[in-house]
Amino acid sequence: MMNITEKAAVKAKEIMSEKGLLEEGALRVFVVGGGCSGYQYGMALAREVEEDDLVVEHDGIRLVVDPDSAGLLEGAEIDYVDDLMKAGFTIYNPNAVKSCACGTSFSTAEGGGQARPCSH
Repeated sequence: MMNITEKAAVKAKEIMSEKGLLEEGALRVFVVGGGCSGYQYGMALAREVEEDDLVVEHDGIRLVVDPDSAGLLEGAEIDYVDDLMKAGFTIYNPNAVKSCACGTSFSTAEGGGQARPCSH
């Protein structure tokens, strides 16, 4: 379903360890309506997994995705970028046919989501 690069997994483990969540926690990845292209990515640390969540384990990190977001994130890869322009997690999504310049919102061939002006 989803993949996480080694670099992103190392960074996620570092953050989860700092928060005391490395053993039982997970990295929640989700999609919500909005952003300048229609959908917007979100990520959060999860203390527990919801009953209907899809759980994927890669490189010692549990990724959890709610059922509504799962179809939009099928085949996506989470990476961690640290360069002169920005540092942070990035999602490469094969389902996105159009993305915003800020890289946090996207639209699919089927459309969906309500686009809003970019705040970046």
